[in-house]
Amino acid sequence: MYRENYINSLRTEVVDMVAGYLTPVALRYGYSDVPLEANIKWRPQVLVLGNYSSGKSTLINEFLGGKVQATGQAPTDDSFTVITHDDSDTVGNIVRVIEERDGKFLLNDPEFPYESLKKHGQRFASHFRLKRVNSPFLENLAIIDTPGMLDSITERDRGYNYQDIIGDLAQIADLVLVVFDAHKAGTVREAYISIRETLPSRTFEDRVIFVLNRIDECASLADLLRVYGTLCWNLSQITGRKDIPMIRLTYSPHVTGGFFDASDQDSGYLGHLENQREELKKAILQAPCHHLDHLATFVETHGERLSHLLEALIGYRRRARAFRAKFVLAGVLFSVLCGGAATFAMMTTTAFASMGPRALLGGGGVVALVVLFFWLTLLMRYFTSSFHRNCMKDLDELTPIENQTRRDSWQAVRHLAQSYLKKSAGRFSFRAVKQEYAAVRRVFDKGSREIREALNELSTISEGEGRAGDGSISAPSPLREEEMGKAVRLKQRNS
Repeated sequence: MYRENYINSLRTEVVDMVAGYLTPVALRYGYSDVPLEANIKWRPQVLVLGNYSSGKSTLINEFLGGKVQATGQAPTDDSFTVITHDDSDTVGNIVRVIEERDGKFLLNDPEFPYESLKKHGQRFASHFRLKRVNSPFLENLAIIDTPGMLDSITERDRGYNYQDIIGDLAQIADLVLVVFDAHKAGTVREAYISIRETLPSRTFEDRVIFVLNRIDECASLADLLRVYGTLCWNLSQITGRKDIPMIRLTYSPHVTGGFFDASDQDSGYLGHLENQREELKKAILQAPCHHLDHLATFVETHGERLSHLLEALIGYRRRARAFRAKFVLAGVLFSVLCGGAATFAMMTTTAFASMGPRALLGGGGVVALVVLFFWLTLLMRYFTSSFHRNCMKDLDELTPIENQTRRDSWQAVRHLAQSYLKKSAGRFSFRAVKQEYAAVRRVFDKGSREIREALNELSTISEGEGRAGDGSISAPSPLREEEMGKAVRLKQRNS
């Protein structure tokens, strides 16, 4: 009970911290279209990808303990299906679908973290749905089944951008399963793009598990080895890694009839692979633990990227200030020079010879003021516009990029900095940006560190462990309440 309360308290603290510090900045500078905490406030999620007819639905049904997803040799389901828990009906212990809802419900219900998917349009919404299932397997997690990946299909054929949706789902998922089957160990076009481009840019490598399914359909152990070698080769070419990622080997015993003959030279090898499916099941059930790490990584990643974005804007304003100061100083010197030249010209001109020294100095002063006015209006506008264009061309000069970590975070926010500077034309509050940068930096430096410390303390707490005298418990707050109050006041001032 204590461990569960600790986990829930820590999750609440993290969500509140993201809502109070990171979301206001993210919305203000176009970093996100929806509140960031919407992506982390729901339960742990497992995203299942795979070629068509790779056995994804059969594998999911195997884990759930009942026929929830349609199965077949041909593509049977072209929907993104969120499968979550419902224990309202457990009569007879028969696993079944208790409730189904459409995509509009999922996209508009604030309970779910899918508001950001609205941008993918009506066609996607019609291929998005929810299933509530009374399976104990789903008590602490949700599974997202996806349409099978094909070879010769385009965005126009589907009516939505498949890769963008996969990327958005992978970003909020705690675990991603990529399923292949023995008949298609080679990767199809959509799988290639997903593994090569989409997943690396939207999630972390350690959250991706590769699965070779339907191995019982290999004619013999030699056939399985050929299939396995083909898949390893393909993955090495796609990922560009010298080390081959671990590939889980699975099959459904229900499909094979639940038995095999160990003495059979052709199928006897399956007896040595039985534990692979169970290990995969255990890995999926670890998603809640990954979820806490995901929360910490979420704060660290977005805190770092937002602070880098603000750092670039601060760099722009500092360069702009220096430019304006130099330009104004140059204007003053030039106007004084012009005023002095005008005074000298009048002194040497017969028409102004009768004027007294005071009048001549006054005339020179008028010329200096006119030149200065012209310099600070028309010329200032022209050269400021030129300065802005040059900064937009040399955007990488706004922030130091001295190592790979900095390069990665800058690559993630560079287009956002460019978009905001273009939209604002470089006119924004320098003071507000510095205050927001300080608040976000506190989250990245201090908040994320204290979250990790809380996770380390959690790892020492066993199931059922409690503390004497503690009826309820809360995890240590990552940031003090007064600091949270500063963030709220800053948000109100900026609104």
